[in-house]
Amino acid sequence: MFLTNVPSLSFSNLQVNNCGLQLVIQTASIPDKNKPFEFRINKEQSSFHNRLLQHDLEKNYSGRQENTNFGSSSSITFPILQRTAEEKILNSDRLTLERQKLTVCPIIDGEDHLRLLNFQHNFITRIQNISNLHHLVFLDLYDNQIEEISGLSTLRSLRVLLLGKNRIKKISNLENLKNLDVLDLHGNQISKIENINHLSELRVLNLARNLLSIVENLNGLDSLTELNLRHNQVSKDVDTLPHLQRLFLSFNNISSFEDILCLADSSSLSDITLDGNPIAQESWYKHTVLHHMMQLRQLDMKRITEEERRMASVAARKEEERKRESHKQSLIKEKKRLTICNIARQWEIQQNRTALEASLNQDKDNEPCQINGSTAYVFPEESRSFDTILSSAVQGLSVLDSHLVEVEGDTLYLYGSGALECLDRNWSVQTAGSVVTVSFMFMEFDEIVQVLTKLKLKFPNSVHLKFKETNLVTLQQFNALAQVHRIEQLTVDPQGNPVVNFTLWKYYVLFRLNHLNLQKINGIEVTQNDTVMAERLFGILAYVASSELPHYRMLSLFGESRMKQFHDLLEGKGKKSGVGIEESSDNRRAGGESTARAMLNYTAKNVHMEKLEEIKERKTFCQTYVENLVKEAADIHMKNESLQKLWPQMFIELVRDAVIEIRNKNSYMKLCLQRIADQKQ
Repeated sequence: MFLTNVPSLSFSNLQVNNCGLQLVIQTASIPDKNKPFEFRINKEQSSFHNRLLQHDLEKNYSGRQENTNFGSSSSITFPILQRTAEEKILNSDRLTLERQKLTVCPIIDGEDHLRLLNFQHNFITRIQNISNLHHLVFLDLYDNQIEEISGLSTLRSLRVLLLGKNRIKKISNLENLKNLDVLDLHGNQISKIENINHLSELRVLNLARNLLSIVENLNGLDSLTELNLRHNQVSKDVDTLPHLQRLFLSFNNISSFEDILCLADSSSLSDITLDGNPIAQESWYKHTVLHHMMQLRQLDMKRITEEERRMASVAARKEEERKRESHKQSLIKEKKRLTICNIARQWEIQQNRTALEASLNQDKDNEPCQINGSTAYVFPEESRSFDTILSSAVQGLSVLDSHLVEVEGDTLYLYGSGALECLDRNWSVQTAGSVVTVSFMFMEFDEIVQVLTKLKLKFPNSVHLKFKETNLVTLQQFNALAQVHRIEQLTVDPQGNPVVNFTLWKYYVLFRLNHLNLQKINGIEVTQNDTVMAERLFGILAYVASSELPHYRMLSLFGESRMKQFHDLLEGKGKKSGVGIEESSDNRRAGGESTARAMLNYTAKNVHMEKLEEIKERKTFCQTYVENLVKEAADIHMKNESLQKLWPQMFIELVRDAVIEIRNKNSYMKLCLQRIADQKQ
């Protein structure tokens, strides 16, 4: 074999092994242009076919040989490779030039019949000078520096193209390779699968170790039986191919079985690898895959047994049940979240409307008003339109539930005013007994006051009340909690309860609810000093309230037992037989304190309005009754005055008539007898 026209190349004792060839090139360090190179050709056992589909399994990709710079293609001429007749006879259809530190493809002269060509482990940057090899079937350019697929348009007979471990960024220029059977592009920089739909004869496609994130554009590859996508960034949507038998998806980003569920419909798929993906870390991974892909023979390069299939079927059914239950719980949680959002929105609309109405009532001159801390200038037309907007918003939200009742652990959650009506339902003894905390949210405190007595009857073990977005505005509202017979903890969230901004609110609660012996307020332990401070701050208030209230009004606030106790205190009957003077005074003092605190009560707005309506009705009735009495008395007085004026004349006439009648005694007697007879008849 002769290699000529190589002014920039020098070879010394290089051995090239592959495909049954061993080439030994002997030359001087500075070649003579007129002196040919001599090659000795020997046969050697080939291991090429065992290497073909194992490129992607190599562990060390950084062990590339030193990149020797031979100069650019523009500054050198292409080497020409020629073999002797004897060499052509020994290996007529194959040529191996691996590990020759080639930067360009040499011109191969007189080898038109060549079928196998090997350029692996060189530094070739471009495919060229092989367009004349029309009978070429096998081309190996593994481990070079090729950046673009080119120069292959005339190789219509090519069946195997190995371009692994190069620098290719795009699949292109394969239009004429319609007979291609194996295409190896592993270890490149390809980010998209494209321009291969016409390769209907392709059976093996290796795209391992690239930059692929989506598996697409595989339609038309009807003969494909093996697809290698190891070490990419694939996360979902793996196309189904009609004859695919082996699919390698190890070390990608597949995290859900739904991403590859379409593969379960492939009857031809027998081997699949998914190890190295997030999905492979799940406990249900193997069972789920085997349950849905009954046709598999190997999973992650391990043969599947019948026992594994049976166990996978059982485990998969359990996993599906668990997923259904989990999905059901997720739906319940989402419905709960949407309902709470709807309740909160309706509460906000209600508060805005209340604030707007209050502002309009206070300001009739169209001055700036403040709604929820923001200043706005409202005109009558704008207020009407705003009210319309609020109404439409409420109607739009009404499609969801407007209240929610939920028992979670030992806590009863009540969202929205409609939830208070649910307290009347028939709660089971176990559920009612387990409730320790009752949480009220998005409802008026005045509405809560009306159900406080029911609370203890329905949930006897409840000792902790929580209030959030309940419009606790004044200290007086805490008086309503006195009717609850047992509270150990009280939590008032600052959100939606302005009373918390008052510095002394905790002390007032401790004073007013002293008989409940509170242990915690807003999660903070109540100390003896707190109780003493509360008594000092608000004790005089209770005294004033009790001393200024009339006794009849005070008695109306008590029950029978408290009335008797109050009478005893007023009459000084505290001392009884067997009871000492000191003990009697202590009892009187205790009763007086409870009585004083009882004067600090609270009437809910709606109850107060009902009383006002009742008082108004009574007032109207009394006013009408008095007016009728006055009118009747005036009529009587007028009649009396008229009678006084007419009476003298009437008296004279009566006397005159009587004298005239009795003047003839006989005639008068007959007339009287006649009247008596007429009356009897």
